[in-house]
Amino acid sequence: MSWTYLITAPDQLIAEMWSELLSSYGVRARVRAGDTQSFLGVSAYPCRILVDEDDVDRARELMKSELGVEFSDES
Repeated sequence: MSWTYLITAPDQLIAEMWSELLSSYGVRARVRAGDTQSFLGVSAYPCRILVDEDDVDRARELMKSELGVEFSDES
């Protein structure tokens, strides 16, 4: 399994909710905080969501259908 970038959430709470949504549909996801202080608690800074590279297309579709998120880098 190889983790790949999906999207950046505005903060860790949103990232955790998005990650949980993806997980509820069977998409393996993890949150990566973008700051070094995140180990102290919940980060108020943007956080990246990573998914298994095999699940990227499905994760994007779920983000679109469930949350209305658009991805600008799609070809």
